[in-house]
Amino acid sequence: MNALRTAVTEQPRSLHATAALRIGYGFLYLAFLLREFPHRDEIWGPGSPWTPALAGELFNQTGWSSILTLSDSRPYFEVCYLLAVVTSALFLLGWRTRVVSVVFAVVVASFHARSIFMTDGGDNLILLMALYLCFTACGRRWSLDARRAGKRGTPKAVTAPTRRPVPGLLRDLDLARRQLATVLHNCALFVIAAQVCLLYGSAGLYKVQGSLWGNGTAIHYVLNLDLFRPWPALSVLVDRLPMLIAVASYLTVLLQVAFPFVLFSRVKYVVLPLLIGMHVGIAVLMGLPLFSGAMVVADAVFLPDRFYGFLGRGLSRTFRRADPVAAPTADAPSTSVPQPRPEDSHPEHRPRKPVLALEGADEHP
Repeated sequence: MNALRTAVTEQPRSLHATAALRIGYGFLYLAFLLREFPHRDEIWGPGSPWTPALAGELFNQTGWSSILTLSDSRPYFEVCYLLAVVTSALFLLGWRTRVVSVVFAVVVASFHARSIFMTDGGDNLILLMALYLCFTACGRRWSLDARRAGKRGTPKAVTAPTRRPVPGLLRDLDLARRQLATVLHNCALFVIAAQVCLLYGSAGLYKVQGSLWGNGTAIHYVLNLDLFRPWPALSVLVDRLPMLIAVASYLTVLLQVAFPFVLFSRVKYVVLPLLIGMHVGIAVLMGLPLFSGAMVVADAVFLPDRFYGFLGRGLSRTFRRADPVAAPTADAPSTSVPQPRPEDSHPEHRPRKPVLALEGADEHP
């Protein structure tokens, strides 16, 4: 019990993973808004068949709300859409993340509720993750906030004035605030992991009950649905490989059911790439890039910080080798200090320093 309390209250866990979630979902929603920019009025605006009045009637029954229904004017909608784009970009970059994460959650919930009948599983997952990320410290790594904090913590060359002693009450309040932020971060991280496990586990158990997944033909019927055939020729080509379809069907069920049970072992490093490959196939063959992207980003929560550190070091070494400036070649001039020659050791051959330079060096240490 003490170990669990220490793990929850001492320090925030998986800061790189939560930063990956912030970057991933910020990028996904920003790309989603930019892609639907030509169709924004038909989906969320005053010109939508699902009018603000109809949306308001549904809100009275479901308890939802949206900032898009506060006014029917087109300028107001355009301002809200611009606010959504800017908020997604700032959330992606990690600028004032504590405040921007809340605004991002409000934006996602408002757009989700405004046209709820056009959403799918990807939209639902992004909405849940946007709400969970409000309670995490997702801006402490790979963000503008982290860069600003690093510059602030860099020691200055000039001696700083002596800081005033902090009163005991203020120090205790600051400690309580930090501990509360740590607890909220770790608890939200646990909820995110549990949510992803629940999604995979329930999807796998649901597939087990179906006869089509049991005989390995479920993907065959999916490939022949006109609603999920963005590339008909590719779907027909894959459908001609029955052995591949059977293996993919059984492997999908196995991975989803086994996923919650392999998280605490190294087997997850094999399962996660297979799941990513499955989601890439769903994005290409079924035309669901937002759903696949949301699931791939959610999988990043299970990678430890040491993995991200190893990945970062590997990328830095790769860029350093590819950079002609950072990696000097044989043709580049040498920047090392030349060694003195034997004939220079004689006093007559030693270079003399100007007197003015010596005097300046004594006056300005």
